[in-house]
Amino acid sequence: MGTTFVYDFAAGGKDQSLLLGGKGANLAEMTNLGLPVPPGFTITTEACRAYLATGDLPSGLAEELDAHLAALESTMERRLGDPADPLLVSVRSGAPFSMPGMMETVLNVGLTDASVEGLAASAGGDEGAYRFAWDSYRRLIQMFGRTVCDVPAEAFAEPGADLDADGLRALVASYKKSFEQHTGTAFPQDPREQLDLAIRAVFRSWNADRAVLYRRQERIPDDIGTAVNIVAMVFGNLGENSGTGVAFTRDPATGQRGAYGDYLPDAQGEDVVAGIRNTLTLDDLRERDPASYARLIEIMSVLEGHYRDLCDIEFTIERGRLWMLQTRVGKRTAAAAFVIAAQLVDEGVIDLDEALRRVSGAQLSRLMFPTFDLDAAPEPLATGVAAAPGAAVGAAVFDPHRAAALAAQGRDVILVRRETMPDDLPGMIAARGILTSRGGKTSHAAVVARGMGRTCVCGAEALRVEADRFTVGDLVINEGDVISIDGTSGAVYAGAVPVRESDVARALTGTGDSDDAVVVAVRRLLTHADARRRLGVRANADTPDDAARARQLGAQGIGLCRTEHMFLGDRRQVVERLVLATDDEARNAALAELLPLQREDFAGILRAMDGHPVTIRLLDPPLHEFLPSLEDLAVRVALAAERGEHAGHDEELLAAVRRMHEQNPMLGLRGVRLGLVVPGLFAMQVRAVAEAAAALSAAGGDPRPELMVPLVGAVQELEAVRAEALDVLRLVAKETGVEVDAAIGTMIEVPRAALTAGDIAGAAEFFSFGTNDLTQMGWGFSRDDVEGSFFSRYLDLGIFGVSPFESIDRAGVGRLVRIAVEEGRASRPDLHIGVCGEHGGDPDSIHFFHEVGVDYVSCSPFRVPVARLEAARAAVGAVSASDTR
Repeated sequence: MGTTFVYDFAAGGKDQSLLLGGKGANLAEMTNLGLPVPPGFTITTEACRAYLATGDLPSGLAEELDAHLAALESTMERRLGDPADPLLVSVRSGAPFSMPGMMETVLNVGLTDASVEGLAASAGGDEGAYRFAWDSYRRLIQMFGRTVCDVPAEAFAEPGADLDADGLRALVASYKKSFEQHTGTAFPQDPREQLDLAIRAVFRSWNADRAVLYRRQERIPDDIGTAVNIVAMVFGNLGENSGTGVAFTRDPATGQRGAYGDYLPDAQGEDVVAGIRNTLTLDDLRERDPASYARLIEIMSVLEGHYRDLCDIEFTIERGRLWMLQTRVGKRTAAAAFVIAAQLVDEGVIDLDEALRRVSGAQLSRLMFPTFDLDAAPEPLATGVAAAPGAAVGAAVFDPHRAAALAAQGRDVILVRRETMPDDLPGMIAARGILTSRGGKTSHAAVVARGMGRTCVCGAEALRVEADRFTVGDLVINEGDVISIDGTSGAVYAGAVPVRESDVARALTGTGDSDDAVVVAVRRLLTHADARRRLGVRANADTPDDAARARQLGAQGIGLCRTEHMFLGDRRQVVERLVLATDDEARNAALAELLPLQREDFAGILRAMDGHPVTIRLLDPPLHEFLPSLEDLAVRVALAAERGEHAGHDEELLAAVRRMHEQNPMLGLRGVRLGLVVPGLFAMQVRAVAEAAAALSAAGGDPRPELMVPLVGAVQELEAVRAEALDVLRLVAKETGVEVDAAIGTMIEVPRAALTAGDIAGAAEFFSFGTNDLTQMGWGFSRDDVEGSFFSRYLDLGIFGVSPFESIDRAGVGRLVRIAVEEGRASRPDLHIGVCGEHGGDPDSIHFFHEVGVDYVSCSPFRVPVARLEAARAAVGAVSASDTR
């Protein structure tokens, strides 16, 4: 028996959306509920996939179409295109996932020069009937021309509102002439040819530019195709007692209970969404047609009760008779999603677990960050990568130290750089937002900005950034000029765009409170999420303030404290002396200077996280970040030589920097390698941690430090550092009389470490996956370069659907994670495993980490609530976006 490509509505149901598309499945469901649905049938997504693969309709489809069309004609007691009393049909797309307006629809298929007269006669034969018939014909030619034959929209002059039947007849003649001029053929007069061509056009629209772009945005798979629905036409353009509309069972913007929608009398369905006429409200419909309104409200109640959710409904009234053309679970704002989920729990329709499935981390993220009032925004002057959500307004400042100074004076500033470096951190901390002309979502600027909850736009390539200004074309923005950046869209604006604060963020961070329905719903669902999730949630934090904020947002510890962020500013000179030291005396002097500073750093963070684990990563900078610029030194020495002067220290420094210069610093002397090559460096950090913890313990605190060794590729590296660290811990315990229980583990970020995890687990009490570097090394991508250079092309080509730095690459990098978890636990069953890369805050990635058995994820403080929610959604079986790929 061959594949079935066509199903009558009565043969399907709402659970068959992958086969019948969302529209077809829901038309079938409404039919089986006994609701007034026009008869019809659905051509499956399998047929679409076959057509797109071969360029032709699959074998057997034509015969099935003949049979189902004959059955429809029998039901309707009309034949397609019959000159006396024609059956007309709509040909409508219907993807498995909602893609409103992205694909094509053709109405009134079956009208011809001959059947238009029959349509008018069957509609009553009066002036109004002829106007209706010729209006329907001009709609068909216009939609068919644009959709099926790519005739430009401007080829069809818009009809005047007051055209009578003769005027519309003349307009049809004009449309047919335009059609022939643009296509070289006359408008088809064979109804079945119209139907076949319309079906093919709907299939092709799956790969239309706007549909592809929408799928990429919504992470909808490219390979599932669309179904096609053939539906007997019912007409809303049969006079003032007819019309068409769209309704929602609750307000999709706020979640408020009630019926909301738009209605257009004497119109067909496309008129409502096209926006070419001002619509009426459902209250207006109640006044005009109380019986149809009452029936609509009754059906809306049935549908919401059946689907247990907000429903989006399309309907038509034909001379006082209500028809249902579509329903689906309606799209809604992030605020409405939380409010509706909580309402449905209160109404006993769903339980709290189902409420978690109805919301998402992406929606919560949108509620957490401030937003611009875009109604008051000018046109963007540039657009970059939306790297860290939010809305920021401030004076453009181009030097990080000046940014910090101005912020200290109470000024709001936006730090603008070509790209940021670790030394820019003071300015980044001080700034309201960060704007760069280079880099992508995982560039330094982006990662640090997300960690601090700062708005960030990266890779705005239209900007030409100079020392004290940037230009976009002829426009010059000087230092001090106010700009606005939107980290949600990537837009950059000149001037101040009004900002709306997020009540949700204020409530969750403890800086504000609200009994607003959205805030109440978010808190309620997060409380339930914490009770249901298996994954722990920690934060990436490097300062006591970040640690305190993370706790306010629900973090259960720190999963990554990056100690290299503590070595900037004035301390950089000390680190420079340490790295360039040529003898033990100089090296020990630098270490002795750094020890009390580090002890104070760790004491503050451990105090802020008292009673919770703090995973401290030992120093992991690319070496060049702590050395003077080779180019700058060479210029200074050359200029001194030109003046006949001795460069002195600069000359000695230049020789040392040349000696240690690396072509690829990200793969050079950093992490565990630096700790092994620079004697005493890691020992100093371990001592600082141990002494800080001992002092806090003695004062009645409960510090829980964990020491993480970065960039390990071989167990021998970890064993060497571990032995040194244990010696230091024993020595501090002897000196202070306080035993410090500090677990020692490693960061799995080198592919070799993942592949030899069984061996490494023998020397590690915990693993933490550094998925940023694991992705970088696994793919061979430089994450600071590739997103802005060729990732857009890779996305266009479908090589991947989303950046692997944004969401975990399950097949490749994810497999490395899975191997390391399985082999690490096989070697050490009690191995504690976390994730501290940026993927730890990505909703889709969190579902994967839950699946492979990771114990916790760690993310930027402001992503902690998102991670809490998504960890619970994974536990209750919610589907993530990547599960649909």
